[in-house]
Amino acid sequence: MDFPKFQRLVEERTGFRTMENATASGEYFSDSCGDMYNFFLRVGPGAVIEDISYFTTGCGFGTATCSLVVDLARGKTIDEAAAIAPADVESQLGGYPEKKKDYPERALEALAVAIADYRAKVAGGSIPDFAAMPRTATVPPAPVPAPAAVAPVESDGKILIKLR
Repeated sequence: MDFPKFQRLVEERTGFRTMENATASGEYFSDSCGDMYNFFLRVGPGAVIEDISYFTTGCGFGTATCSLVVDLARGKTIDEAAAIAPADVESQLGGYPEKKKDYPERALEALAVAIADYRAKVAGGSIPDFAAMPRTATVPPAPVPAPAAVAPVESDGKILIKLR
């Protein structure tokens, strides 16, 4: 496992945010550990995922895994994102510890629910069929860094933790 990359993913939390006006979203709740994963998609012409974000109540491995899924899915079509496999996620981190091997499956299940939500909305006519629109040559937006959640500050010999 690439521990420095894991640590960077946990600290930066690429894509960790809820999304206003998402085209689709999907949630997965893990009965085994109580983690919740929610992905938000903004889909554009050509059914390209122009923006993707997530929210999780999971631990560092959940956060890192969701950040990897964000990196893998952004800029792909809905069908390409649906084809992302657990091995694709795992290879991005150089493997997972044995007790954490199911994290890619959990995160990808939440992505699959978001993709199913998108497809159901298209089928129901509540959103346009973006796949039928010509793909534009736009570059996906850069990831929005997550705000620092905890910032230790020394004051009068005490360490204060400010939540933002």
